Amino acid sequence: MNTVLTERYFEDYQTGEVFEFGDYLVTQEEIIEFAKRYDPQPFHVDEQAAEHSSFGGLISSGWMTAGVMMRMLVEHFVSRVASMGSPGVEELRWLRPVRPNDRLRVRVTILETRRSNSKPDRGMVLSLDEVLNQDGEIVMTVKGWGMYRARSVPN
Repeated sequence: MNTVLTERYFEDYQTGEVFEFGDYLVTQEEIIEFAKRYDPQPFHVDEQAAEHSSFGGLISSGWMTAGVMMRMLVEHFVSRVASMGSPGVEELRWLRPVRPNDRLRVRVTILETRRSNSKPDRGMVLSLDEVLNQDGEIVMTVKGWGMYRARSVPN
């Protein structure tokens, strides 16, 4: 596991690097509040209905889990000096339900880096971002690209 640095440039990301960080407690109140506003399915907003669902209890919206992951990425991983956003994700998977009182953390694996041919002052970093619960189970995965400023431009 590598030390997380938030002042990295494109050249500092190396294929194969793995970072792990974060500690986020998911509360029942937050699950319900988020779901009422953005994803009001019964198994996200109603404890009794959730008990009779295929999940057997209240679970977080996958979109809330994605938001929690993004928060941890910004706080612990995304470069404060070089991030230029993201052109998007290639894949998102919700593998296990997130329940009240779960503690989440993130593991990032750098899969590929490539400098832009048309704009050599920047590069793209493909990563696999995994959200894990307190038992080490992967609850969500995202494979996506980040765009980062380069420290230097090749001649």
